[in-house]
Parts: sequence; structure tokens; C-alpha cells
Amino acid sequence: MPKSINPANGDVIEDYAEHSDADVERALENAELAYRDWRRTPFSRRAALLNRTADILEKRKDELARIATLEMGKRLKEAVAEVEKCALGCRYYAEHGEAMIANDERPGPASQNYVAYLPIGPVLAVMPWNFPYWQCFRFIAPSLMAGNVGLLKHASNVSQCALEIEKVMLEADAPQGVFQTLLISSKKVEPILRDRRIRAATLTGSEGAGSAVASTAGSEIKTTVLELGGSDPFIVMPSADLDKAVDVGVTARMQNNGQSCIAAKRFIVHADVYDDYTARYREKLEAMTVGDPMDEATDIGPLAMRSGVEDLTDQIDRSVKTGATLTTGGAIEGKGCYFKPSMLENVGEEAPAYRDELFGPCAIFFKVTSIDAAIDLANDSDFGLGGSVWTNEAGEIERFVRDLDQGSTNVNRMTASDPRLPFGGVKRSGYGRELSKEGIHAFMNAKTVTIA
Repeated sequence: MPKSINPANGDVIEDYAEHSDADVERALENAELAYRDWRRTPFSRRAALLNRTADILEKRKDELARIATLEMGKRLKEAVAEVEKCALGCRYYAEHGEAMIANDERPGPASQNYVAYLPIGPVLAVMPWNFPYWQCFRFIAPSLMAGNVGLLKHASNVSQCALEIEKVMLEADAPQGVFQTLLISSKKVEPILRDRRIRAATLTGSEGAGSAVASTAGSEIKTTVLELGGSDPFIVMPSADLDKAVDVGVTARMQNNGQSCIAAKRFIVHADVYDDYTARYREKLEAMTVGDPMDEATDIGPLAMRSGVEDLTDQIDRSVKTGATLTTGGAIEGKGCYFKPSMLENVGEEAPAYRDELFGPCAIFFKVTSIDAAIDLANDSDFGLGGSVWTNEAGEIERFVRDLDQGSTNVNRMTASDPRLPFGGVKRSGYGRELSKEGIHAFMNAKTVTIA
């Protein structure tokens, strides 16, 4: 049974009844029926739905943000910004979606040759709790604009957020079946994905969950897009603006209480500026206020679940036993799931922190003596989602862009997703792209058309 628990105090918010097999069957049938009509709707109608959705998101942003903060602990101001970003994503596809999937004329063997971008059908979205609205709307907006329909299996600890998303879509007058939320356990994902009516799946989450979905979809020859874990490098070279690199570095690691796949996690700092950088970084961490995420003065709220505190504590403890140094921070005893902003230094290859993703407010620091060492260390990871590099040397920028093995490289700025640019990773961070035109094309049939 899905259960919402306030991570700030451990109180149970609500128990939710799981959808039955009959409920799931009804949802699949509704999705199939809705798709038959929705795929033929004019672009103007699809865009109008997304614009109405954006209006409702903006109108209800404070209410929706409060629900997210109660369910998973992100700071209220960050939750409001997340809802606003969802509205931005809807408006982006409402404005640009039609042009992105217009017929693409090509040279070819016939008098007329083009690629027609056509929807493929119902898409299953398996989404995580850390950005309970944005992760969903970056799927919803392009999918609905493409003419597909969607079913959402959200993380069980944010069930109220999941239900509110469906309410928003219905309030925006989405036809029945175009978007539906399923409150189901993870074990029900496989039979749904195997159902002939589901044509594709998108998942944001853990490696294990991604591997399971990819395996099932592969056996059924169905398209998938996976956005999985990350252990993004944040590289600081001698020519960097250290003041800005410190400020942005703290934000990049501690945003969303440290629970972001694209957070800066491995700080790779050149020896010439290492001591100065880490001293400033530690000072800022120790000045951060940990507390109630509803309070405007709070810099760090609780982790979303008790298991997150336990996992992060275990990773740090085992790393320290191998010789790493916990410079500052650590778990906070008490009823809520709080964890102080933390720093780990002297991390060797045998430490869990060297290889594993640390999903919480803990920055890992490494010292290097050259750009070659920085690139080698950054690439010595199973992950390849994104990364941030800080330098004012043109030659170094060229090297980083060319040689870092990651889905995005961001120079003198933190990694962040934007509807105007494709988003995704390589290696064990997943495959495929969301957002921009690549995101809307991900679940479309690029049909070749030739007319004599």
C-alpha cells in the first residue's frame, strides 16, 4: 500500500489504496481508446491543452509545491520553482512542438520525399520522487504534443503528487485516457510493459530499475528511454573564477537537499587552487542552516526517506574506514531525516565514495595536478550523465568538451536541464534523450514517405 510520510518529522500523511488489476486493465483500455482519437487531433488542440495545463500549474504552484515539500522534503522555494519549470516546459512544447514534428523534406528517389513524424501509442512512464513534478512533465509535454498518450507509475512515497498531476491534466480538459496515474507497486510494472497496448516506456531512476525495464522492453521489442544515476564531476582549474566556482559548487551539490542525479558530486580540483577552494567550500557548508523545509531561512531540508540517511551514512562510514576523511558534516540524530552538508576528502579507489553515487548532501573532493589527470579521473566512473568545468583557458575548454565522456558538459556554470536542449546520459547513466526536439522524437515513428 503506497504511504506518504513527512520526512521532516516522520508523521504519516496518508495511506493510499493501490489500484487493482481491474483498475489497471481499465486504464490500459482507456489509454488505447484515447490514443485512437488523440493521435488525429490537430496540433492547435494539443498546444491549447498544454497552455491550459501551464495556466493551472502557475495558478496552483504554491499549493502543489507545499504537497511536494510535505511528501519528500525539498525546500518550499525549490518546490515552487519546480512547478514553474513544469509550466515553462508545457509552454515550450505548445509553442515549438508543431514545427519540431512537421514533415521533413529530403532529397531522394521520388518526386517528393519526406520524413513524417507520427505518434506510436500509449507510453508508460516510471518516475522517481526527487523531482516529483518536473520529471513527469518533461515526459508529459512532448508526449502529448506528439500525439501519444501516457500512463504514470510514480514513486510510492509521492502518491499525492502523482494524483495531483492527473487532477491538473483533467482540470485542463485533457480527454479521458490521455493521461492517467497508476498507484501500483513496482512488481506490476513488468506485466503492464508486456501488455500489447503499451508501445514504449521511459524511466528515470536507479540502475536496477532501469536495467529491469530495459530487459523487459527489449524482450518485447519496445522502445525505451532511460535516465539513471549520475556521479557528475565538477572540475576546477587554476584559471577559474574561484568565488563563483565555490558559490555555484555549493548550490550544484546541495540543491534538492543533495538528491539530484545531475548534482555535482565529485569535485576534481587542481592542486594550485585546491587548498583555497576547499577552505572556502567548507566555510560555506558549515554556515548552511539545516531545518524545516517550509521555513524560508532553511538552506537544507531533510532527505526524502530514512533509508536515504542510512545508505549515505553507510557509504561515508565505509569510505572513512578505507582512509577517506569526513572533513565536515554527517547524519543528525532525531525524528526527521536530516543530514548535515558534508565533505569527504582523501578518497581512494577502494572507498565506496569513489565508485558509488552518493545521493545526499555530501561532496567528494579529489586533488589533481594536470588537465589530463582531471579528465582521466572524471571519466573513471561507470556514470556519464553531465558535468561542470571551471576554466577560462580556451584550450582547456576544447579538451573538456571533446574528451569528457558524458551527456552534457557545462562550462563555468552548473549542470541543469532546460526544455530547449536535449537531456540524457551515456554509460550506466542511461540512453536516449529527453527534452528539445530529440525528446519529442524519442517516441515517434520517423516514417519515410516517397511519392512518385
